[in-house]
Amino acid sequence: MEPPSTRADIDIIIEDPRWRFSIPNTKRAIYRAFQAVTRQKGADFENTPMPTVLLSTDRVVKRLNSRFRNKNKPTNVLTFEPLSPLHGGDIILGYETVHKEAVSAQRSMRAHLSHLVVHGVLHLSGYDHHHPGEAREMEGIETRTMRQLGFGDPWKQGIKRS
Repeated sequence: MEPPSTRADIDIIIEDPRWRFSIPNTKRAIYRAFQAVTRQKGADFENTPMPTVLLSTDRVVKRLNSRFRNKNKPTNVLTFEPLSPLHGGDIILGYETVHKEAVSAQRSMRAHLSHLVVHGVLHLSGYDHHHPGEAREMEGIETRTMRQLGFGDPWKQGIKRS
């Protein structure tokens, strides 16, 4: 059983039990990723509205991706902008795609989940990767954040770490 979240405003919904099986202390990993990326951005973590995180399945992600982005396929992470200034937006991940990517990149599910949460938080903070300059900036923040968390460069394949 996981301990309760450290922050009452972090809303983490684990819809698919495979997330808990694959990543012990799943909620803590998500909280640490939020904390690390907000520190990298220079934000005051305690005053940053936190997004809702939904750990779901590819079926759910595919349905949302089709409905809101006109892409009829699953993806690793979807982000949805905040509905109000008091809400941090939504980050939704599909288990099967995240698991397949982690195996392919030879990294742990904890490392890959952490990276995708960091990636989602950056999108919700206005970062994007459509142009080379934007991509370099965003990837640099992601790499520094992942190193702060004790993981390697998320943009290079590596050896699994827990």
